[in-house]
Amino acid sequence: MDLIQKVRNKVRLTQEEGEALYDLDLYTLGELADEIRREKYGNKSYFNINRHINPTNVCADVCKFCAYSASRKNPNQYTMTHEQILDIVKNSVKNDAKEMHIVSAHNPNDGVEWYMGAFRKIKEQFPDLHIKAMTAAEIDFLTREYGHSYDEVIDMMVENGVDSMPGGGAEIFDEEVREYLCKGKVTSAQWIEIHQKWHERGKESNATMLFGHVETRAHRIDHMIRLRDLQDKTGGFNAFIPLVYQRDNNFLKVKEFPTGQEILKTYAISRIMLDNIPHIKAYWVTASVNLALIAQEFGCDDLDGTIEKESIQAAAGAASSHGMDLNDFVALIKNSGFQPIERDSLYNELETY
Repeated sequence: MDLIQKVRNKVRLTQEEGEALYDLDLYTLGELADEIRREKYGNKSYFNINRHINPTNVCADVCKFCAYSASRKNPNQYTMTHEQILDIVKNSVKNDAKEMHIVSAHNPNDGVEWYMGAFRKIKEQFPDLHIKAMTAAEIDFLTREYGHSYDEVIDMMVENGVDSMPGGGAEIFDEEVREYLCKGKVTSAQWIEIHQKWHERGKESNATMLFGHVETRAHRIDHMIRLRDLQDKTGGFNAFIPLVYQRDNNFLKVKEFPTGQEILKTYAISRIMLDNIPHIKAYWVTASVNLALIAQEFGCDDLDGTIEKESIQAAAGAASSHGMDLNDFVALIKNSGFQPIERDSLYNELETY
């Protein structure tokens, strides 16, 4: 059976077959991924009304691809107080935000209570607001810094109102690449262990992959298969987000960046390989709005959200610092030939536009 027939017959692909998908032409790949996407979701394109909060940029870890951390090139260190965080939340709730996506640097000056107290105070004031917070990298940092176990930190998160976990910190799972990119940060095995523990508590999370830097296509497929294997065990991932590497203001000397075709191929292959992860997200912040809209025809059924403000990717050159107006977002999706569906953080449909 040839590769295309295997995909159409829903035969699960191996590492070698996944790599071979990249040899197919863009339109064939797009067609295969689009068939899978439309079978699952028809013409629907999901988004949510969310706000990104990045409460501190002081970081104990040194990742070569990061332009956000204040321990390196950025002399403008900041750490928000709980009151400042709550002010942002109040304002965003007025703007109809239903999710707070809270991701920080690994700040050694703040105790566990700074993190957990922020979540608790948000939940006390806004019990219906969904808190998506704490990457596996942050959880690993807190265990190392303060002598907790993963289980203890995860239980504290649940007790203090964290509803789901973002997928950050995954980068690329290949150990050699990881050693070069972000030595000292959470390992691939630890990232997987943390998400497994989160899923075992009946909670959902996202998964990410940072691509377009020093990794190979084989590394990307390996990354997807490791996620697919964990999803077989737990079923806890609700979305996979291929993040396009942002090139500005960091220490990775990358000479060649992925073309639009390479990015679209990677989206399509994600949809084909990850048969057990429901949603594939074209995160417009790293892909650009235009490419994310095209990605809807290459297997992606989700564009993330309005975001309102975002600092981490923006520091590396992404055009995301002020988010996206809701009406503009809806119009863009409609004009690209898809049906905008506002969802909550767990993909329950809230409104059809």
